Amino acid sequence: MVSSSIVYNGRDFGLIYLCDNYPNCDGYVGVHKGTNQPLGRLANAELREWKKKAHAAFNPLYESGQMSRKQAYKLMQSLMNMDEKEAHIGKFDVEQCKTLIEKLAEYRQSQKSR
Repeated sequence: MVSSSIVYNGRDFGLIYLCDNYPNCDGYVGVHKGTNQPLGRLANAELREWKKKAHAAFNPLYESGQMSRKQAYKLMQSLMNMDEKEAHIGKFDVEQCKTLIEKLAEYRQSQKSR
């Protein structure tokens, strides 16, 4: 566990778990403030990019006021066939991020045709 300033060019956003082989592996994950609990799974550059895309597809559900955050996560659980503990983008791998993006597009399309 090290300061995130290592990966954010001197800006410290708290502690992270950093891959021992950094920068070759490029994997890291932040931790919940005041704990040693990771925010998700160790992510390399590719996975971080897909997580950003998944958040860009998911977050507008509740940020727009279309539904509450709790309702959005319930929808994610349903779309991904996951329980409450599993249904978090921070825990997803690349394929799960892609699947969520696909399923959200299908969901939005189904809402338009109502």
